[in-house]
This record gives sequence, structure tokens and C-alpha cells, in this order.
Amino acid sequence: MFLQSIIPQLPTNTVETIIYVVAAIGTILITYGVFLEIERRQDLMFFVGSACLFVYALYIGNIIFMIATVGFGTASLIEFIEIFIGLHKHSPEDLKRYKKLR
Repeated sequence: MFLQSIIPQLPTNTVETIIYVVAAIGTILITYGVFLEIERRQDLMFFVGSACLFVYALYIGNIIFMIATVGFGTASLIEFIEIFIGLHKHSPEDLKRYKKLR
């Protein structure tokens, strides 16, 4: 069968297909977020991607994966809120120190 080596059992109904599509979108968003330069957009991509992957983890019933996605999503959301309200800033001294680490 076509794609049997990649997806052993193809989705049989619409709900299952939607869950797989949401999981793929979450994977793409998290991967894309790694390459973003603007930190608030990066955190937003991480949050939405982890929420998508949480839906998949809930569907397959993997507790460890659920905890990991909730932790990652919560951390990203907290950092996004800190940036949005102005609590999270980098001082010029921090930026100089980061450049020296390269």
C-alpha cells in the first residue's frame, strides 16, 4: 500500500485525519520557531506548536508526551507574556556578554 512504510495504518475517519494534520502543523511550527529571530514570535510559534502536539499526545494517550508539551507550552506562553507586558528585556551588558560567548 502507498506510504505504508511511513504511516503504517492510514487514518480511517475524518477526526483521525484532522488529528494527524494538527500534529504535523505543530511539528512544522516548532521547527519554524527555532529559526525565527524575533523572540516574541518565536515564543508564540512554540506555544501554538506545543498546543497542537498536545492534541496529538492526548489522542494517543501518552502521558509523558502530554506533560512535556504542557511544560514547553507553558514556558513559551509565560515568556511571551513577559515580553508583551515589558518584564522580559535584555540589557546592553547582556548582549555584549552573549557576543563574547560566540
